[in-house]
Amino acid sequence: MAWALAAFHSRATDAATLRAELQAADGVLRASRPTAVNLFWALDRVQQALADPALNSVSALQKATLAAAHRLAEEDIATNKSIGLNALELIPQQATIIHHCNTGSLATVDYGTALGIIRTAHEQGRTVKVLVDETRPRLQGAKLTAWELQQQGIPHRVIADGASGHYMRREGVDLCVVGADRIAANGDTANKIGTYNLAVVARENSVPFYVAAPLSTIDLNTPHGDVIEIEERPADEVTHIRGVAITPQGVEVGNPAFDVTPARYITAIITEKGVVYPPYEQNLRRLFE
Repeated sequence: MAWALAAFHSRATDAATLRAELQAADGVLRASRPTAVNLFWALDRVQQALADPALNSVSALQKATLAAAHRLAEEDIATNKSIGLNALELIPQQATIIHHCNTGSLATVDYGTALGIIRTAHEQGRTVKVLVDETRPRLQGAKLTAWELQQQGIPHRVIADGASGHYMRREGVDLCVVGADRIAANGDTANKIGTYNLAVVARENSVPFYVAAPLSTIDLNTPHGDVIEIEERPADEVTHIRGVAITPQGVEVGNPAFDVTPARYITAIITEKGVVYPPYEQNLRRLFE
């Protein structure tokens, strides 16, 4: 959709100039989220749609770009709904679920991946209660996930990221479910910072840890998680809250947007084509055969 906006806001008067501008926009968009592989996948799809030489006018290119974006949106809705249905076999009739970051309709086109699984279970009559990691420092869980669950009438409680182990040990948690920005060929998964911590604590407490992701997030060209580029975000996200400093002035800050959870901590990966279990090296590749 950003690429389509670039096309419609362009002042180009011929197709060649617009194509050059769209290539520049493509570069900006790719640089915006280096960790998230399905961003590149989506841009590649739009590139393919515009490869037709018959699109030789500004108007034709604009229409084709927007049509490609709409097709991707419709596919995403269907994909997410399939992920939710495929996960039903993993959700007990009464389930307490920990969710990290935001993976619902605000993060995707309409339904969501990990949060879409929770939504599907709720709509299918399961009694679900969600423990929502606040997801520091941007607080996507506290701000976005909690709001979405509120709108859907799903019982939930916002907890500090560091409280997950307490709830697993003292109150009982049936499963954790998270999304993904990139899944390597061996199953290592890059997701919002704090996911790795949650997975380790889940293993310690014998709680199943599931990753929900479309096939577009699986990158078979990335052999393992150690080679995934991790986006580093501005320091003021950590040092300030709504413009108010919470750390000493001049303090050194590390603010990676993502971390990588090793495949050994992941119970299964839930995709639109089904639930994938270890060994991931072989079973993820089979999804594309």
